[in-house]
Parts: sequence; structure tokens; C-alpha cells
Amino acid sequence: MKMYKAYKFRLYPNDEQKKLINKTFGCSRFVYNYYLNYQKEKGI
Repeated sequence: MKMYKAYKFRLYPNDEQKKLINKTFGCSRFVYNYYLNYQKEKGI
């Protein structure tokens, strides 16, 4: 029988780190939506 272990942890970023995380997710979301729209328009 296999036994799996999991670890939970929580991050507490400071204000500067929060801004950087939000910028990163914002850019990722923009790129994802841009290419999703591109695929829909091209019918891929």
C-alpha cells in the first residue's frame, strides 16, 4: 500500500511582494486570454 504525504503552508508576502504577485498574475491572465481569443477567431 502506497502512502502519500502532503504539506500545507501559507505565505505572508509584504506589500511590495503582493504588488509583484498581482502584476505577474495580471500579465499571465492577459496572455492566456489573448491567445484564447486568437484561437477562437482562427477556428483552431
